[in-house]
Amino acid sequence: MTEFAWDTAVNDDQSPELELEPQEHEERQEQEEPEEPATLTLSTNDFSALEERVLRTVELVRRERHARAVAEERATRAEAQLREQAPLVDQLEKEVSLLRAERDHVRERVERLLAQLDALEL
Repeated sequence: MTEFAWDTAVNDDQSPELELEPQEHEERQEQEEPEEPATLTLSTNDFSALEERVLRTVELVRRERHARAVAEERATRAEAQLREQAPLVDQLEKEVSLLRAERDHVRERVERLLAQLDALEL
């Protein structure tokens, strides 16, 4: 859309010149002085403030990258530790399962013995 607007502006500027006589065209060009491009003026304080903001941003990015690297390293170590301990966890789960089964068996035996004692007292 900007190009279209610019093209239209160029065409509008050119069409009146084509209608002018050569002498009028030269006079018009002399009257119109080329405009100087607008310059961006920054005071020393503005530039210092901008520089400070850029430096703070760079430092923030540096700290965040370091924190990310540390976090990734910790995650990698935790995953390695998990892989190392997975067999131990499996072994402990089996052992707990066996101990529960043994406990249930002992409970049944104790209940039978108590039942027999109750039968003797009657």
